[in-house]
Amino acid sequence: MYKREPKNQLSFEDFYLPFGGHLNDKNRWVKLAALIPWEEFEEEYAKQFSSNGMGAPAKPLRMALGAELIKRKLNITDEEVVEQLKENPYLQYFIGMESYRDEAPFDPSMMTHFRERLSLEMINRVNERVIENQHKKKEQKKTGQNESGKEEENVSNKGKLLLDATCIPQDIRYPTDLSLLAEARENTERVIDRLYEAGGKQGNKPRTYRKKARKEYLSIVKQRNKNRKSIRRGVKKQLGFLSRNLRIIEKQAENVGLEVLKEREYRNLLVCQEVYRQQQQMYKNRECRIEDRIVSISQPHIRPIKRGKAGRETEFGSKVLLSVVSGYVRIEKLEWDNYNESMLFEESVESYKKRYGCYPESAHVDKIFITKNNRSYCKERGIRISGPSLGRPSVDIEKTREVRKQEARDSRDRIPVEGKIGNCKRKYGLDRVFAKKANTSECEIAIGILLLNLDKSLRDIFVIFYIIRFFGINQNYEYDNDLNPQKKAA
Repeated sequence: MYKREPKNQLSFEDFYLPFGGHLNDKNRWVKLAALIPWEEFEEEYAKQFSSNGMGAPAKPLRMALGAELIKRKLNITDEEVVEQLKENPYLQYFIGMESYRDEAPFDPSMMTHFRERLSLEMINRVNERVIENQHKKKEQKKTGQNESGKEEENVSNKGKLLLDATCIPQDIRYPTDLSLLAEARENTERVIDRLYEAGGKQGNKPRTYRKKARKEYLSIVKQRNKNRKSIRRGVKKQLGFLSRNLRIIEKQAENVGLEVLKEREYRNLLVCQEVYRQQQQMYKNRECRIEDRIVSISQPHIRPIKRGKAGRETEFGSKVLLSVVSGYVRIEKLEWDNYNESMLFEESVESYKKRYGCYPESAHVDKIFITKNNRSYCKERGIRISGPSLGRPSVDIEKTREVRKQEARDSRDRIPVEGKIGNCKRKYGLDRVFAKKANTSECEIAIGILLLNLDKSLRDIFVIFYIIRFFGINQNYEYDNDLNPQKKAA
């Protein structure tokens, strides 16, 4: 059930403190709350719930999204978020409470429900609105500066588009074929025990040789120097034990039925069957790769992502294509399956035109994006793509020198997108995502990108404030919290 109470956004002056005083308008949480358009997405969020249902009403959008932003901003656990909310009045104002209370606003387990309700699409729209608001402020400022000067020339292409892809790793054990088969075998053994108990424990319990299988597994895992032959022999034995367990389950299902299994047990059983099929095929064909390879029983949506980085040739998580324009980051594509990011170049450029009304003047990308099709696409639209030109170098020394200087400038212009990826991983905990489901993991990733832009907006506000204060302040005007000039009263 969801009850929406229409009200204006809470002002920090109206926030009630029982011990007296008022909130400081220069606090970072007060500033952040002013940057997010909470009310615009409240109606969309309310559609997930029934308006006339029974039970306790759901928490509003501001509380759900605000709690997740606090978690990513401070890089803390769900339990610590609730403890911080109990102690800090600024955090309580940030999530939309009207007065300070020294009790928990919700149980820590509610954070999981918040991540399930906040979809990737909704957070991306919030992120887009935050960027649009900052872009409008800059455009208004430029318009005000150009009122007394010359009009700007109509330029067909404007701005720089930065693109790069990265992998957001998940918190899983490094998967090997042997450990994955052993885990699948243990899951099937638990299913066999559950079906045997559901059948009234009639007859002899099916023999699974679980102690022998465990001993065979440990005999190889504990070896310091494991060669390929011993690993292959161990995989063969684990495949045999797993195949036997699956046949036993099939016979038990004829008598008892799989309806007695819990939802999680039934899902894990289906995953174990797919793991057996994939590992059997790779063992038989002596291959190391297969389509849609499962690397985790509990998180079957995770795929291995080949990145070729130093020390991390393969990462396990989702692949994200990010675009950076004027320091603000957007998620162009987030997928769990690996994909070639160069195929999304045209789509990203067209999205840029849809947002800003023109094509970018230049596109700064990695070498994988510089394909023949992308070059011809950029040439037709007057976009300069970074990277070396095709063909032999020019005989003209001056021209060659200028080309190399341009390539060096393009390499420097790509630094921001690399820095943004490093910030979201080191500062906001996206170097290892602990959420277990695909949709909750996507929520945490999108929250991290949203925080990047919110922090960028905060820095812009403070920079403009100091510029006005020290270089261009006008004594006849005063400035409000959004730094909008207002003429002083006589």
